[in-house]
Amino acid sequence: MLMRSILTSAAIAALNFSPGWAQDSSDPIKLTLHDWTGQLITTEIMGEVLQQAGLTVDYVQADYLAQFAGLKTGDLHVAMEIWETTGREALDEGVASGGVENLGESGMLAIEEWWYPAYMVEKCPGLPNWEALRDPACAEAFATPETAPDGRYLGGPVTWGGFDDERVEALDLPFQVIHAGTDAALFAELESAYQREAPILLWVYAPHWAPIKYAGAWVEFPPYDPACYEDPATGVNPDAAYDCAKPRGPIWKVAWSGLKDKWPTAHAAISAFNVTNEEMGDMIAKVDLEGETVEAVVAAWMEANADRWKGWIGQ
Repeated sequence: MLMRSILTSAAIAALNFSPGWAQDSSDPIKLTLHDWTGQLITTEIMGEVLQQAGLTVDYVQADYLAQFAGLKTGDLHVAMEIWETTGREALDEGVASGGVENLGESGMLAIEEWWYPAYMVEKCPGLPNWEALRDPACAEAFATPETAPDGRYLGGPVTWGGFDDERVEALDLPFQVIHAGTDAALFAELESAYQREAPILLWVYAPHWAPIKYAGAWVEFPPYDPACYEDPATGVNPDAAYDCAKPRGPIWKVAWSGLKDKWPTAHAAISAFNVTNEEMGDMIAKVDLEGETVEAVVAAWMEANADRWKGWIGQ
């Protein structure tokens, strides 16, 4: 009886220090979902990994920037993609509040900028220099019936942020910003325009399949400086902010600051999560171009990378 009692105590102690057991709450971890394919993939991968660790996961649809209100209070728990390009201001404010923790880089590096197909250089030969867009003839080359004689810039959904309207005004560009309703609509329009060699200037981001599949380039705006977004005196227009390029840099993983105490296994796994631009671009292409489901693409990745993700949860 004594030996059995000792063994039982040892077993209980082992359970108490094993990932996914007594250390972690049985409450569901709420991971946010947004409106672009890559984010759905990274979130599904993380959710599957956490479930393999014995944790419970809920997926919650949330606005990209407005989600920080829920992350601060703990009503939401994890956001797998906060882009340096568009989310840094909200991230810094969330961390400063004490309610949000930055869990580090995802391994992916973000570019989000105005992009044009290579065939448009003939109609606007000053590209990629942004000043070429000031030429009325160049702007008209990008015009549509709804914007003529101004050019049209097709931006991402309004919820993505990005300050494109402010940039047009600050740089005195003869363009109108028209926002796509969804990520899918944005790239469907690119696909259609490219096949017809029709004029298009739009928001393209990486990691994504579009800048790999299509020949083209990003517009080169005045170099990004954080002060450009905050101080009108900084930049080419002394009277306006946002008169520079968008920032480039990491895609961050973000969590409610209470995650590490309530779900330490999840905190460690999310901190360890890491994928590359190339991996993500390939997975997005399988969904957007080849018609596979997010679930199928994630399942294939999980099978091919078992040793990798098991290390994230200490298995």
